[in-house]
Amino acid sequence: LGSAVVAVRGADSVVIGVERKTIAKLQDPRTIRKIVKLDATTTLAFAGLTADARVLIEKVRLECQSYRLTCEDAPSLEHIARFIATTQQRYTQRGGVRPFGVSSILAGFGSDGNPQIYQIDPSGTYFAWKANAIGGKNSKGMREFLEKEWTEDLSEPGSLKLVVKTLLEVVDSGSKNMEVAVVRKGSAMELLGEDALNAVTEQVLAEAEAEKNAASGGAEEMKD
Repeated sequence: LGSAVVAVRGADSVVIGVERKTIAKLQDPRTIRKIVKLDATTTLAFAGLTADARVLIEKVRLECQSYRLTCEDAPSLEHIARFIATTQQRYTQRGGVRPFGVSSILAGFGSDGNPQIYQIDPSGTYFAWKANAIGGKNSKGMREFLEKEWTEDLSEPGSLKLVVKTLLEVVDSGSKNMEVAVVRKGSAMELLGEDALNAVTEQVLAEAEAEKNAASGGAEEMKD
């Protein structure tokens, strides 16, 4: 369903990366966003139908503002995840409407100050994750890769490299077809600039090449 989305929870941040499809030469890339801000410190990335996502995002933003007006506090990440799931589930049980063709990953911080990730399915189910991948041609393979590579208390640079490594499993043109954002406590998400993303991608590719050379060198020594 749609483009690949990867999210990794670190010790003090969440990193989200999305596969960006090749766009027309004359199209403005700033108008194509798969990672959006819902509230001051809550970020959502989606895979699926962009038009459906736009409608769903507006509903969620309205709920966040209503919650602030009513409770004089920001809604918790679980509250937002539950609201999205409830909205999507409602559209599966009524005549005359169709379900939202959107899977999404929600990133932010819990009441205890720890980073959190939730995945919400079109069916209306939601789960908390440590790291996850949705959408794209090979979401199962990306998830298996994350299961092997993810460790507890990842640093922000470590989370960033893991997201890029995972996206490179499905993205052919390197950082050119990626969009990556970092969510930190107490601040809005930060979208990585082109230069910063290129630097991380080059580092990941260089490390992969070094590991490959070391492995082939070790195999030749064993033959000798």
